[in-house]
Amino acid sequence: MKSPVPIVERSILIFAVWAVLGFLGLGIFLEGLKQDSWLLSAAGVAVIVLAFVAHIIVNGVFDTGFTPGETALGIGAYGVLGLVFVAGAVGGSLTMTNYYSGLTLFGVLAAGFLAYLLTRHGLRGAFSRFHIKPMTEREPSK
Repeated sequence: MKSPVPIVERSILIFAVWAVLGFLGLGIFLEGLKQDSWLLSAAGVAVIVLAFVAHIIVNGVFDTGFTPGETALGIGAYGVLGLVFVAGAVGGSLTMTNYYSGLTLFGVLAAGFLAYLLTRHGLRGAFSRFHIKPMTEREPSK
């Protein structure tokens, strides 16, 4: 039986990465929105991407992937942020700079997610993660 210590160490490292880089990136991004500066918001997005890359590196060091909880949190946060962005855009309270900053954030995160899937699982494997054939169309198992 494997020791649970590496799992605890990985969890602490992941928490530290997102506590430092994730919140720093979010703070820079929000400051860019407050100051109406796309460049500052883009710097915040870059720091958030750096946190994502650091998370992938920690996963590589510990020879693991994203846990189901991490995946759910990431997709849920992306959805909530998207909903807030759409609500702000529909409400008319976004400046054009803020609009472009939001599009940059969501575009870069979506592209990063797709790049991760393609590099981790390959084109066919990434597609298989989302496309599940009905039982009637599956090949018989041997």
